[in-house]
Amino acid sequence: MTHNLYHSFAIGNVHIPGNLFLAPLAGFTDVPFRTVCLQNGASLCWSEMVSAEALARGSVKTRLLMERSPGEDYLVIQIFLSHYSQALRALPVLLEYQPTVIDINCGCPVPKVVKTGAGSALMNRFNDAADIVRALTGETSVPVSVKIRSGWDSSSITCVEAARLAQAAGASFVTLHPRTRAQGYSGKADWNLLTQVKRELDIPVVGSGDVNSPEDARRMIETCGVDGIMIGRAAVGNPAIFARIRTFLEGQDIPPQPTDSELLDMITVHLDHQIEIKGEQAACREMRKHICAYTKGLPGSAALRAEIVHAESREAYLSILTQVLS
Repeated sequence: MTHNLYHSFAIGNVHIPGNLFLAPLAGFTDVPFRTVCLQNGASLCWSEMVSAEALARGSVKTRLLMERSPGEDYLVIQIFLSHYSQALRALPVLLEYQPTVIDINCGCPVPKVVKTGAGSALMNRFNDAADIVRALTGETSVPVSVKIRSGWDSSSITCVEAARLAQAAGASFVTLHPRTRAQGYSGKADWNLLTQVKRELDIPVVGSGDVNSPEDARRMIETCGVDGIMIGRAAVGNPAIFARIRTFLEGQDIPPQPTDSELLDMITVHLDHQIEIKGEQAACREMRKHICAYTKGLPGSAALRAEIVHAESREAYLSILTQVLS
């Protein structure tokens, strides 16, 4: 078995201890979920996507997306925007939160983001994205990265040129999710594009898309040559995927999935972090989507979901969960 596929990741003068990253997921990658993922082997986490324009306008709610837990030594703050002027106006607020990296979102396919000229709309205007990188690197020593897609659609595959422009503008690394904007999250990620982008760049390349298991992670590194792996939807309800991947990349056998008892402990830790930050009732509401993911496919999970929507206290939550995970 190949060894040393798990390794540190250099971002400027910062060395992240590993190369397994949690992707930005709107509505999911808040402080409690990031904390659980870090405890389960993630090397570095991305914030939820943050509006640069909202930051520039002083939105308190948007600031909350950049908060981190006391033990979160490193954090990538991802911003979405359409023009470099927004980046410069938002930068003073961004720097208050001491990001390890400022990441530019050039991949979000959601219509309400795209119609503003942000997200994957920038795959059609990558000179504008390069201007954003150039503006930020000219004003701060904080490393800047870019997260891109394959392109707008199958007739417009622009990721190689986009990655070259990002590197020339001063990006410290590039993350590629090799699906087009038109694909959204459907279909298959084209890993051949990861190989092409990696071949063209001198800076590190992080691969994202269709990594659902330790075997997938190893295959992406070995076949595409990427320097890091980013995991998004596969981590929701399954934070242990990071530890399982790490163990496999280090040359050991893949650990089994968590037992029911271990899963209950993980959910309890996640719930307690939510309660600490948001209060009991709000935390219980927020956790419903996570519980659906944690228990998907388990015997009795359908009945659990029907009950959990009515649970508004920690005691009620754990009582219901214990019936399924005992």
